[in-house]
Amino acid sequence: MRQLPPGWGSPLPPPPYVHRRGPALGGVAVLVVVTVLAALAAPHARTLRGLVAGGLADLPAIGRPARPPAAGGEGARAALAVAFALRQRGKPYRWGAEGPGAFDCSGLTWAAWRTAGVSIPRSAAGQLAGLPRVRGRLQPGDLLIYPSRGPTRRHVALVVGRGRMVEAPARGVPIRSTSIRRGYLGAVRPGAGR
Repeated sequence: MRQLPPGWGSPLPPPPYVHRRGPALGGVAVLVVVTVLAALAAPHARTLRGLVAGGLADLPAIGRPARPPAAGGEGARAALAVAFALRQRGKPYRWGAEGPGAFDCSGLTWAAWRTAGVSIPRSAAGQLAGLPRVRGRLQPGDLLIYPSRGPTRRHVALVVGRGRMVEAPARGVPIRSTSIRRGYLGAVRPGAGR
């Protein structure tokens, strides 16, 4: 036992009311919690950034969960095309561009379906003329062709969900997700049988 200097007396025992803590978890536990939260949030990072920037209108509509598409089937390819198109939001519009830094309207839809392994015509007019028409309800991945004042007189957008589409609208307006507008000339479904 350690000797105390003269005049100091003996140390007092801790008072009975002092709460004794268990072992502290420390920095490792905090690191594990932060890592798990980051992993859970990572797939939603673009949406979260949009919310922080005030983009509440870009939130997808919440409905009943859809049945997952069959592997390698029409639905799986459409899901790949939609995911590609949504990742391009915020990139600039540039006439004739096919990515990766900028797109025009048909360049975006062409690149999205190309990523999904489906070859489609490059122009909006070619997509309207050369792809199977939609019969019934619109589905994610369908293309909507609108009249336009541009050089080709056509504009195309890709359906991404219930009532929503993604488009490269015009010079000075970045690629965006927006509500489906009425007045389209036709809807076509890449990858569908004729």
